[in-house]
Amino acid sequence: MRGIGRGAVVLWVGGEGDEPDQVLALPDAGRRRVPVFRTARQARVYADRRGRRLADSGAGTLELSRVQHWLEDPVRRRVPPGAVLESWNFFEDLARGLGEAGRLPRQGAVHDSAYEKLFAGEGPAWTPAEESAVLELIRAGAELWDSCPVIVKPCSSTAPDGGRGVSRWW
Repeated sequence: MRGIGRGAVVLWVGGEGDEPDQVLALPDAGRRRVPVFRTARQARVYADRRGRRLADSGAGTLELSRVQHWLEDPVRRRVPPGAVLESWNFFEDLARGLGEAGRLPRQGAVHDSAYEKLFAGEGPAWTPAEESAVLELIRAGAELWDSCPVIVKPCSSTAPDGGRGVSRWW
């Protein structure tokens, strides 16, 4: 994750069965914190020490800074559709991991339509309602990321999944 104000390596927990994925967040004094790392190697060592194997040994970079730059002036700046799609997915997974789904707007048919256009590579073809919905969701997600509590390079003794038994990490 590379953003304007905050960048870090985070881990995802794969959902079992039909359960959705989520960003790994650890319980801490009544709230959840996202463990963050400076390098993929640090994240890998953390997972290994906890007896977890990463499902993907590589690390991808979400270029949130491109999305944040677009958010500064969406009327005059070109939509980065791939980065917006990746950010949308990340923000949903982050909100689930933190137990903060209410920090993102409730999604409906307009969001579904805008998402499908993004997925198909047609982001700039949004209707005004779709564009408004995307901007609201992405702004809320960027704020969630910038304000969420984190643990920098956490020690290896905290329970990774709150006892839920989730086995796949990304």
